[in-house]
Amino acid sequence: MSDIRLEIDGREVLAEEGMTLLQAAHQEGISIPTLCHHPGLEPYGACRICTVEIESRGRARLVAACLYPVERDLVVKTRSPKIDMIRKTILELLLAHAPQSPALVELGQQYGADPERFEKEASFCILCGLCVRYCSEIKKLNAVGFIDRGTRREITFIPEIASKVCWDCKECFSLCPTSALQAAFVLIEAMASSGKPTGSRGLAQMNHKGEADRS
Repeated sequence: MSDIRLEIDGREVLAEEGMTLLQAAHQEGISIPTLCHHPGLEPYGACRICTVEIESRGRARLVAACLYPVERDLVVKTRSPKIDMIRKTILELLLAHAPQSPALVELGQQYGADPERFEKEASFCILCGLCVRYCSEIKKLNAVGFIDRGTRREITFIPEIASKVCWDCKECFSLCPTSALQAAFVLIEAMASSGKPTGSRGLAQMNHKGEADRS
C-alpha cells in the first residue's frame, strides 16, 4: 500500500492509502474534535463537528474529516474563522438538546458557543448513533436502533432483545457523549413497556415532569 503525502495545518503529513483525514491528523497529534466517531466503528459523519477545509487543484471546500479519504497533495485546514463558526453553531444546536453534557459544555467553551442561543428542546440525545452502531457492529446484538425520521428521529432499545442481553452488557452506556443516564432510562422504559419500543424522548418528558414537581 503506497503512502500519500499531504499537508495538514501547514505540516507535511505522510498517510497510508485508505486512511481518512481524521486518522491522518490524529497519527500526527493534530486534534480534530468529534462526537460521533469511534475508532472501532465504521465512519458515520453525523455530528459534523470534525468539519475541516480542504484545497485541491485550487478549489476549496468543507468536508467531514471522519469520512473524507486522504488524497495526494491535499491541503487541509483544521481551524479557521469559518470552521470555528460552523463548529460553534453546531454546538449551540446540540446544547439545546443536551445542555448539561460535559463533552458538549467543554467543546462549547472552546469555541465560544452560547448555550442559550437556541430554545431548549432537551432530549439528552444528539443522535450520534454510537450506541446503535456499537451494538450492531461490535456486539452483533442489534438491541438498540433508530425509529422515526427527521425531527422525530430517536433511539430505542428493543424490549425483546434488550431484556435478555443489555443488563449484562451496558457497554454502550459509556460511549454516550451526553449522559449514560439517558441510555439507562431508555433501557428501563423499554423493558417496562408492553412490547413497544420506548425512545429517548421519554427522558425529556420525565425531566420536564420532575421540574414541574419541584416548582
